[in-house]
Amino acid sequence: MSVVELTQSNFDETISNNEIVIIDFWAPWCGPCLQFAPTFKEASEKIEGVTFAKVNTEEEQSLGAHFGIRSIPTLMIFRETIGIFSQPGSMTAKDLEDLLSKAKSIDMDEVRKELENQKQA
Repeated sequence: MSVVELTQSNFDETISNNEIVIIDFWAPWCGPCLQFAPTFKEASEKIEGVTFAKVNTEEEQSLGAHFGIRSIPTLMIFRETIGIFSQPGSMTAKDLEDLLSKAKSIDMDEVRKELENQKQA
């Protein structure tokens, strides 16, 4: 599967219409971002059931600001429209595969229940 370029105009639709979305927040001047890009792209072609997306923080500054992106690359995972992971830094292909495997195994009913409990507290 190809990597989706996220913008302000397609962000909500992409998150809403895909069960799991992993986002790479990056910039063209960022050396570590450019080093991680091939790993991210290869994983997108190998891992099923996940939408891989990138946000160019230079062009989409409002998205970076909305999510409080302070260093890049930053990876973020949404599952069933809920943000379940956010971490700055790149990772190896194996770590990326392991992370996405864990994201797929999360009990989202438990996550929703915990979020509801936090709202009520």
